[in-house]
Amino acid sequence: SGPLKDMDFFVQEGGGPRILHQFTLEPPAVSFRASGEKAGIIDVDPKTGILYINGSLDWETKQVHKLQVESLDESGSRVKGPYAVTIHVEDINDNPPEFNQTEYTGVVRQNSRPGKPFMYVYATDRDDPNTPHAQLSYSILHHFPKYFEEMLFQIDNATGAISPTKTGSYYLDPLKQDTFTLVVSVKDMGGTTTNAFASSVDVVITVMESLWKAPPTIHIKENSTQVHPVNITKVQSNEPDVIYDLFEKEKLPRLPFSVSKDGTIYVTEPLDREEKDTYTFFVVSKDSTGELVEKPLQIQVIVEDINDNPPVCQQDLTVIEVQENEKAGSNIGTVLATDMDEKGTLNSRLRFHIQTQEPEYPSKALFYIQQDTGTLQLTGPSLSKRDSAKYSLKVVVSDPQFKTICDVEVHVIDINDQIPIFEKSDYDSVTLAENTPVGTVILEIQATDGDEPATGSSLIIYQMKEGDPNNTFIIETDSETNRGFVKINKALDFEAMPVYNLVINATNPEPLVQGVQYNSSSLATFNVFVTNVDEPPVFQKPVYKTEVSEDIPVNTLVMTVEAYDPEGDSVRGSTIVLKEVQGKYAQYSASGKILFLQNSHLLVEGGWGAATHLQQTADNAAQKSKAFLVLQLRDVNDNRPQIATDNPTFFCYPVSGGEKTLIQAIDADELLFYSKFTFSIANEMNARNYWEISKYNATHAYLSPKHGNFEEKVYDVPIILNDNGKPPLENKVNLKVSVCKCSSENSCF
Repeated sequence: SGPLKDMDFFVQEGGGPRILHQFTLEPPAVSFRASGEKAGIIDVDPKTGILYINGSLDWETKQVHKLQVESLDESGSRVKGPYAVTIHVEDINDNPPEFNQTEYTGVVRQNSRPGKPFMYVYATDRDDPNTPHAQLSYSILHHFPKYFEEMLFQIDNATGAISPTKTGSYYLDPLKQDTFTLVVSVKDMGGTTTNAFASSVDVVITVMESLWKAPPTIHIKENSTQVHPVNITKVQSNEPDVIYDLFEKEKLPRLPFSVSKDGTIYVTEPLDREEKDTYTFFVVSKDSTGELVEKPLQIQVIVEDINDNPPVCQQDLTVIEVQENEKAGSNIGTVLATDMDEKGTLNSRLRFHIQTQEPEYPSKALFYIQQDTGTLQLTGPSLSKRDSAKYSLKVVVSDPQFKTICDVEVHVIDINDQIPIFEKSDYDSVTLAENTPVGTVILEIQATDGDEPATGSSLIIYQMKEGDPNNTFIIETDSETNRGFVKINKALDFEAMPVYNLVINATNPEPLVQGVQYNSSSLATFNVFVTNVDEPPVFQKPVYKTEVSEDIPVNTLVMTVEAYDPEGDSVRGSTIVLKEVQGKYAQYSASGKILFLQNSHLLVEGGWGAATHLQQTADNAAQKSKAFLVLQLRDVNDNRPQIATDNPTFFCYPVSGGEKTLIQAIDADELLFYSKFTFSIANEMNARNYWEISKYNATHAYLSPKHGNFEEKVYDVPIILNDNGKPPLENKVNLKVSVCKCSSENSCF
């Protein structure tokens, strides 16, 4: 309650009768009067001043009620007022959302872009739009039929836009299912509360074939005389207002195609099949931001051939050789020509015929050419070089539109009807020492051939026919003179073969004609007598190798060598002169054994595989021979490890304890035997109370003082080293360690 004044009241709709306020009277006022938008249920009691609602307000009918209230005296005259009393009706969620259609229908294209809306549903709510009561949320309740776990369609919960999902974009196919029914629900309160109102509606979707599909392969005739550009095909996107573009599958100097705004594809210039017979490129559709709307379509263009190329002779002049004895009908060669037009078509089909023959002797038609293959044949009797050594032919090669002349020369060559004949049948003999060098010419021979010079019919090849089973001799021919040179091919050996009774034959590389055969005129004899030469003794092996340990005892047998005399003489009494090698000596006894004589411990420098080479000479009267002895010495673990003293060991005074210095162990033995050293402090001179040692790697360790109680002097640190070899060797080393005042560079003054 309170005095009369301007007031605002906020009242939820519905709820029935209620009292809002009581105005109090102020003398001389005795009553109140209300006027305005009372809607038949809002008033003020004149006597008590109670403002009341006698019914239910409805926000959807009226949201604000404006009244004027005044106070009156006994005479009915106004005392105060009128004052404005405003009643604001507050909305409650008392209206369910309603779709603007009882059923929706829509069309979607196959392969439409995921998320691109193809239709909308729309619902309204009569409640206050500024409150959650009218905030609507859309969803898909059911999906009929449903082939996949994933939905084929989706809806924007705020806008009601329906679009394909990724699965739907891929699988929607009108040939498999052309109609779908969605049950779409809409809820108020943003769909977030359980007591929200909801409505639903059926959405019937028809799936139609995609407009965006690649056209069939396009065929374009080459060298078209049409005015370009020429329309060759058209594509259409499933979506409106897209931008079309082309891009190449392969990098070309230029792409002779373009696409218009409406998707029409043009060829922009005449094409040449001989330059390029197929084109493959892609057409794409983009939205205004440049993003692809659909997958690129591949466009295949085949350039069709026209007969625009004449035949071409493969050679400026085709030369064919024919022997005199070739029979009628023999294939003597082929005239080759090509055509750049498409293979396997009539445009590239070639036909041949002979236009002229020079000379026309002994007849005009000595030759015939097969019209479809270009194979040249003889038509009459065998050619004779005496009639003509050469014939010139003009061969016409034609396709259905063009003709070309190919020049052909037929050379008549002599046949091999003469055999080689030696100038003499017996070349007597020659005596050779068995040490005559390989390659020595021991005889020159000569035969002649009556066939045409400088041909395979007249060239002579000499061979040993008999008496040389091991190919000890070889015969080389001078191709210009046909003179033969007999050479030693392998070393002579008196003991193996003292006499050679040779039979030499002369032949041609070209086969003899039928009816002609080689005879005794093509054979010659020759004898070689080999004389003995005193040869040096021969070792069984050119190199003798063995391996011994470096600590073998003196006079140990390490190797046996053997030699023999090729003439079969004894090698008794042979001696071996040994040269000094790395200061080690050995001798060769009468039995052929090698013994150590001096210090048996041989130091290997350079590690495993170091070899000692011993050159020995066996002397047999005036002859000598040599062999090499290779002695590999294996290292044994016979050197104790030491501390490397390349750098002095020191610590800077005063010592705080915990400092480190690196020490290194070394060993004169092979690396194999000290790949891993161990370090320890000897248990003497109370050293373990002052020093400690820790491993760094296989060859190094850290030495550290255990505390700071050290004087400025030199300490002897007893360290035990073990090389872990086979057998392991241990060594105690007293390491000199200085504790000294240091410079700024951390070195002892």
